[in-house]
Amino acid sequence: MAQFKEVQIPEGDLIQVKNGKPVIGDRPVIGVLRGDGIGIDITPPMQQVVGAAVDKAYDGKRSIAWCPLYAGLEGLQRYGSEFPEETVEAIRHLKIAIKGPFTTPIGEETHVCLHCANQQYHDGTCDKCGKNDGVCERFRSINVRFRQYLDLYACVRPIRYFEGVPAPNKYADKVNFVIFRENTEDVYAGHDFERGSETALAIIALVKKMTGREIRSDSGIGIKPISLNGTNRLVRKALEWAVSQKLPSVTLVHKGNIMKFTEGSFCKWGYELAEKEFGDATISEKKLWDELDGKMPEGKVLVKDRIADSIFQQIQTRPDEYSVLALPNLNGDYMSDAAIALVGGLGLGPGANLSDDVALFEATHGTAPKYTGMDKVNPGSLILSAVMMLNHMGWNEAADLVLSGMEKAIKEGQVTYDLARLMVREGRAGVNELSCSGFGQAIIERM
Repeated sequence: MAQFKEVQIPEGDLIQVKNGKPVIGDRPVIGVLRGDGIGIDITPPMQQVVGAAVDKAYDGKRSIAWCPLYAGLEGLQRYGSEFPEETVEAIRHLKIAIKGPFTTPIGEETHVCLHCANQQYHDGTCDKCGKNDGVCERFRSINVRFRQYLDLYACVRPIRYFEGVPAPNKYADKVNFVIFRENTEDVYAGHDFERGSETALAIIALVKKMTGREIRSDSGIGIKPISLNGTNRLVRKALEWAVSQKLPSVTLVHKGNIMKFTEGSFCKWGYELAEKEFGDATISEKKLWDELDGKMPEGKVLVKDRIADSIFQQIQTRPDEYSVLALPNLNGDYMSDAAIALVGGLGLGPGANLSDDVALFEATHGTAPKYTGMDKVNPGSLILSAVMMLNHMGWNEAADLVLSGMEKAIKEGQVTYDLARLMVREGRAGVNELSCSGFGQAIIERM
């Protein structure tokens, strides 16, 4: 048994991974990180909804042993660090965890308050909220570091429509696809160098020496690595999902017409992997038209590719042509938020971060500190991420109960303020604005 300082592992079944699959007992120990800001509001309803679904699905014979873990504000208060090494090790030990949102500094200020997300140029007391136990030095994204430290190379975002959610696109009811976004390379590798820094100037000089090309000397410099290994394991995950779920296609999304040796290679390597490892189950779009006159063989997964800018049009005008999309990091970041907006942005959608043996599920929105403690915000993103977690565990019956409860609550207009105001604006009658915890209870009552 691993020894931890702050983490108290409850009694239960520690999850093991065999042949790439989690082995789950009747009372699995699962890590839970509350997060910053509204994490305090949305985490308890998620746990209550999951607990009720598991209890109902399995007649009380199964349950989850939640193990509190700490990062962000709670990490700072317990360990003196917003990103404690012990928390990383605990997630690695437990294999599965779910987390709320964390504060991410975005400006040039040297310090940030994890209570209210205010940024300033000194430590100590926060200039905005006046609290003196939440200010720390500026840091790189906690979410990104979890992905990199745990090698969570695949970010998985299912995008689907819930009947009753006001959506801006007339084809919203046809949206039902899964985005697989590479999680550790591209801009998330963090090779970003300040204008005038020694590294930025050295790179500018090297580029001129090796290629003769000029880069303005007052430029900040970012390096965009996309590797063969990183591409292969991401595309492999996407293909495995499509084959196992009997879905019609996997689309490789890239900007290879401009960046030929990064994103262009992502596309090229993706096709090569599909042919080498999934040749019996897939067919490329080129082969489909060159050899089969466009007649799709039954039971095959079509592997195709689309330029990144064009796919943003196509998911709006003909979303039913796509079932799985595999993308490098930055394109996947843009695509995930754009796609969830098509279906009304329910809680900004669920998310999972996967390695070969660790799974970290997450709320995919920000911390919204102005709503902290108000029991107001929509917990849908974290609840739907818990649905993904239950599916990952093989507890599909419980996952289906959560989905059915949420579908009915939304259809009946029992929703939080964000959906309520949109429904009212559309002229819908009988809308009942619920609190964050009230929405969780409405889901439970409708399972």
